[in-house]
Amino acid sequence: MSIHFIDRVKAENTQAVLLYYTRGLADPFDQTEFHALVEAAGLTPMATLVVKRPVPTSNYLIGEGKLTELIALVQTHEAQLVIVSHALTPAQNRNLEKALGCRVLDKTTLILDIFAQRAETFEGKLQVELAQLTHLKTKLIRGWTHLERQKGGIGLRGPGETQLETDRRLIDVRIDHIQKKISKLKKQRHQSRRARARAELPTVALVGYTNAGKSSLFNYLTQAERYADAQLFATLDPSFRQVRVPGVGAVVLSDTVGFIRDLPHSLVAAFSATLEAAAQADLLLHVIDFPALSQADTIAPVEAVLQEIGADQVPTLLVYNKIDLCEDSVPRIDHDEAGAPIAVSLSTQTGEGIDLLLQAMRARLVSEWMSTTLVLGPRQGKARAALYALGVVVSETVDELGDSHLRVEMSVRDYQRIFPLESG
Repeated sequence: MSIHFIDRVKAENTQAVLLYYTRGLADPFDQTEFHALVEAAGLTPMATLVVKRPVPTSNYLIGEGKLTELIALVQTHEAQLVIVSHALTPAQNRNLEKALGCRVLDKTTLILDIFAQRAETFEGKLQVELAQLTHLKTKLIRGWTHLERQKGGIGLRGPGETQLETDRRLIDVRIDHIQKKISKLKKQRHQSRRARARAELPTVALVGYTNAGKSSLFNYLTQAERYADAQLFATLDPSFRQVRVPGVGAVVLSDTVGFIRDLPHSLVAAFSATLEAAAQADLLLHVIDFPALSQADTIAPVEAVLQEIGADQVPTLLVYNKIDLCEDSVPRIDHDEAGAPIAVSLSTQTGEGIDLLLQAMRARLVSEWMSTTLVLGPRQGKARAALYALGVVVSETVDELGDSHLRVEMSVRDYQRIFPLESG
């Protein structure tokens, strides 16, 4: 059974008028982000009406005077869509569409549409549909009173069941079906995670505000060709690759969906499975847009979502990206009072600071470190190969007896794994 309750926005050549609603002073960062969301959906913003109103009206969200201005903008620009920055009740949505003569979408519905465009994997599409249906169910319950009409029909619905009740029931059935599929995929991921744990591969997850440069950093570190673009939610589906960190060896790196301020709770819940990579990681790389208009506006929402998914206790390394866009900014590592790295400044565009990031990752992933010279005999070729595979060998010389003298810098954990008898 396939249910299509939500029509996709036909973005090609679609002109839109934006309604930015605020209860107080207009927030430049919020306005810029709202405009970027509209462009990320593939729409063409023609004009923006800013409405400052402490209390929204129940019928149109805005007052009669601003509604008249909005109608004039829609007619002047022949707009097919009006995008509202504020959440709309079903009644407000219906009244606005009737008054304006065109479709009206609020911010949540717009984000859902962007997600629908970006999802490529089977699980990603399931999660988008789950979020859409959950959102639609709320709309049905609250406002679709025009469907409250009695209908019966043999083999279609029970006698006396209303159209609204039928729609709710169909949505519930589909939601249950999707949740079972996602649960099955979740079990498969847990099996893959156990396999990585048996291989003792550390896991590092990239998190951050949307468009901070996570996918660009992922591509640089892994030499992958994951889609990365300067727009919101360019990446939706998670991706996993191995990357070699000097002194640590192979590390599983994951890229996750970007966060956004005031991200609807239903979206966080729907994508909790995808965000498990962050909650289960050994280290988080919190990528931050260094030249952003307000870093606080991008850091706080990420921290809030991490707390909601139970990832706020995972060790975190801040990564300030795009320093090439700021004058007098140079690659650097910042340390806490104990000498542990807490932040790295770099540029994925130029590659400056990537080496510092790898150093900081090594320090955060390895709690106990040793620097020593190992003497290996000709029969210890397997151990020698393991050391080189980890990338911990600084230098090597061979004496007249054929023994290898290897200068290594490595974690105590890896040494104990390669030489269990000697360390025991």
